[in-house]
Amino acid sequence: MSTSSPYIGRFAPSPTGPLHFGSLVAALASFLDAKAHRGQWLVRMEDLDPAREPEGAADDILTALEQLGLEWDGAVLYQSQRLEQYAHTLQLLEEKGLIYPCACSRAQIKEMGGIYDNRCRNGAKTHGPYAKRMKVTAQTIAFTDRVQGPQSQNLIQECGDFVLVRKDGLFAYQLAVVADDAFQGITDIVRGIDLLDSTARQIYMQEQLGFSRPQYAHIPVAVNELGQKLSKQHFAKALTLSRPQELLYAAMQFLGLTPEPDLLKGSVADTLQWGVEHWDIQKVPKLANIQLDKQFL
Repeated sequence: MSTSSPYIGRFAPSPTGPLHFGSLVAALASFLDAKAHRGQWLVRMEDLDPAREPEGAADDILTALEQLGLEWDGAVLYQSQRLEQYAHTLQLLEEKGLIYPCACSRAQIKEMGGIYDNRCRNGAKTHGPYAKRMKVTAQTIAFTDRVQGPQSQNLIQECGDFVLVRKDGLFAYQLAVVADDAFQGITDIVRGIDLLDSTARQIYMQEQLGFSRPQYAHIPVAVNELGQKLSKQHFAKALTLSRPQELLYAAMQFLGLTPEPDLLKGSVADTLQWGVEHWDIQKVPKLANIQLDKQFL
């Protein structure tokens, strides 16, 4: 728990499809951690890529959260309404000389071994559309994850300069998430381990902008029988919300809790109250992924 200011956590789904079990686990973990610390739990809709967002998906996610009893504090923040703020954040970094254009293709980056070698950093000519990258240093970013333990990453060796504006002109995830976490005063972030690799980049950007650093906790992601993370791309099944207690019960078990069977006969509110009272983030499995039963796939 952060001691410098009251706890503010968040759940930030991308509205690419309906809520599935993997999303529920992330939402529930962040909700329980916030409420166990008597903090706020905010919801942010990461809707920056219209081509991937079916109409009504954001509303469907919010409706599902309501049916599951996961009530958020304050208004929902929509990234699509914050483009001016992202442009301002980018300008601050440009004024520090940290941004440059890059026209390299995905194929070229793949040839580099997936780690960008910063070849456009020194004013290489760019033809056609280009991305905007942020310069990194050779420093090692270290932090202690509340679930996974000590972490470190040398940005030059393990990442390279990273994209803040895509070639299609859309703001990239890394820029938006750092700007929004600062804007909302987020103190604690509980999310899937698939985002652990992004954390050092976000901490580095926070440092360059003078933002405070949240505490991080990365939980295992739910995977199918092929080891694939549940997602729209891998045909994750939408939650069946007729029995929300059963979904919450199963999600708590996924997170290492041992809910009482009688909870299945009670209300959603009773189930969540039990979860808040018994929440212990140290019980969350220190794993990268957990395979789900077929009923949730």
